[in-house]
Amino acid sequence: MEALSETVLKRRFVVLGGAVIAASAATGCSTTVSTSRRATVPVRPPNIYDTMYAAVPDEAFPLPAIPYQRIDSRYLRQLVDDPTGERPGTLVVDTNQHFLYLVYEGGKAIRYGVGLGRAGFEWAGDGVIQYKREWPTWTPPQEMIMRQPELEPYSASNGGMPPGLKNPLGARALYIFRGGRDTLYRVHGSPEWWTIGKSVSSGCVRMMNQDIIDLYNRVPSGAPIMVRGLSNDPGTYSSTRTV
Repeated sequence: MEALSETVLKRRFVVLGGAVIAASAATGCSTTVSTSRRATVPVRPPNIYDTMYAAVPDEAFPLPAIPYQRIDSRYLRQLVDDPTGERPGTLVVDTNQHFLYLVYEGGKAIRYGVGLGRAGFEWAGDGVIQYKREWPTWTPPQEMIMRQPELEPYSASNGGMPPGLKNPLGARALYIFRGGRDTLYRVHGSPEWWTIGKSVSSGCVRMMNQDIIDLYNRVPSGAPIMVRGLSNDPGTYSSTRTV
């Protein structure tokens, strides 16, 4: 992955913020009274998240807006100080805090909120993003079908579940391999935005659809990924630095 300089990275995040400031200055955020003594309605300045989580009508399956106001703000996409110390271009999933970091240069990272596997379905380890897919087909593993026979229509022999808004893999999927073999775990989108920050899945790393699209556009095939628990103290983070 071509590393982005801190200047370029900040520009990507600040441009929209600059637009917010300009819009606020242009509209005037305070309540005013006109010469005709009619009070004007206060104008709410634009919010960067209004754009990040807006509807996406030009997708193969148009995505609805996400009501981000109902989500803990910790799990909204944001630029943060990197707590991992990993190489730029590395994906790090913090299973303790339900965060996914994409590491950049300059000690920065983009942090996304994620949903993870419930008890008995956790997975941790190091691997690579072998390949990526837009609007992927979902094929549940045979072990899952044995637990949930109603999923048999979506088995590999039946061609899996076709792409769509109800597909569990959502708008994008990143396929995790380890040692050249498919782990069967994915980083993927999900229409169930209310599960972000929780442990509810069958071990995969789920993200809001708007976030997985953003991540998909930033991460190339072959990117390293590490799935593990980070301590609240970055200095105790256990890094192998190998994949």
